[in-house]
Amino acid sequence: MLTGDLVLLILRTLLGILSAGMLAYWSVGLHRLIRTIRDLPTARDGLKTAQGTPFEDSVCVVVPAHNEEHSLPIHILSLKAQDYPGLHVVLSLDRCTDGTYDAAIRAVGNDERFEIVVVDRCPDDWAGKVHAVFQGVQQSTAASNSDYLLFADADTRFHPSCIRATVALAKERKADLVSLLSTLTYDRWYEWFVQMSACLELMYQYPVLRANREERRRAFANGQFMLFRREAYLRIGGHETVKGELLEDLALARLVAENRLRATVLPADGMLVCTMYESWNEFRHGWKRIYSESARCDARRLRKWAARARITGTLLPLAAFAGILLGITTGAIPVPAMDLVARTATAISSVALLVWALVMAGSHRVAHAPLWAFPATVAGSWIVGGILAAAAADIEAGRPTLWGDRCYVRRPGVDHGASPHPMSPGASDAGNR
Repeated sequence: MLTGDLVLLILRTLLGILSAGMLAYWSVGLHRLIRTIRDLPTARDGLKTAQGTPFEDSVCVVVPAHNEEHSLPIHILSLKAQDYPGLHVVLSLDRCTDGTYDAAIRAVGNDERFEIVVVDRCPDDWAGKVHAVFQGVQQSTAASNSDYLLFADADTRFHPSCIRATVALAKERKADLVSLLSTLTYDRWYEWFVQMSACLELMYQYPVLRANREERRRAFANGQFMLFRREAYLRIGGHETVKGELLEDLALARLVAENRLRATVLPADGMLVCTMYESWNEFRHGWKRIYSESARCDARRLRKWAARARITGTLLPLAAFAGILLGITTGAIPVPAMDLVARTATAISSVALLVWALVMAGSHRVAHAPLWAFPATVAGSWIVGGILAAAAADIEAGRPTLWGDRCYVRRPGVDHGASPHPMSPGASDAGNR
């Protein structure tokens, strides 16, 4: 055998071995995706359920907002359009320094279902959003009397029947907590190239099917939309029990699981839409915070996740593509047995890349993301790996997490409190350390 043929055989075989690992990994992902689509309803499915469901229970929506003068009016309009009969909305405006209050007043108009709570301070041991929600619940009579409490983010937009469909699903599934995975927008370059990879990484950590289990549940919830039975919310102690958490949704979901209450996490399927971040800088910092908290500030775990994201999402698909390209562009190897090995390796690369493409395309379809963007997840996974690594570096260096106008120093094994951001009004010298 010529030296060139031997080198070619070794190279195609190595690429085939890498592709075999990729095939095994993404076959599991494809199985999970198919089961999720098959076994879980979406919020849109709740429209059919709602047709035969009586709606006698009252719902109070609590919306925390910090400097949301542009997004909050759109959110309010979507709530005003809700067709749920027993609805009340509490807007908890948290230390806003822009035109959020005036924008809220204009958007609400004379709709008596809405009330506004103004929060002018946040204790040092509370996270800002958590405290705003807590104050909204505490200061609203409607919240204390409602059958359901719905916590929603100000940057979300509701389908007119979103609440009606979700309450119907809560009743049908006898759930104490229903959380929706919002349909994200795909209008910016980082949403096209990185957002799906970022979401898939989070779903790897918290598989939706496991989040819906009764036993051995992997507790998860999305803070953009959490519908609680009020009795269940009170049973877990409410937001006061998670006052220092930056991902209060995960903390509340864990309390729900610990108290053996029923939770369900479902895709919104267009019934709840959200633009998470307005700029790449916000996107990067936001996902660093999410990953840090989901890893419980464990830098070593974050670095493992970073390596896995880059290997499985970038390097292995590129290896499979290279194996296919090499098989197409090179001729047959003179020795039949060796040629069979090389062709088998190319076939494995082809199947592996196909399975990966099915997972990516299927995920984009479920998420209402543009299908043409799914090849970009190769680059997106590499970037997400960088975000994970940066989150680990921040924890190791003791760099604070900036969120709102406050900074939070996160360390593993430490009771996490909060302090004012050094540049915020009234910040003391202690906040600069």
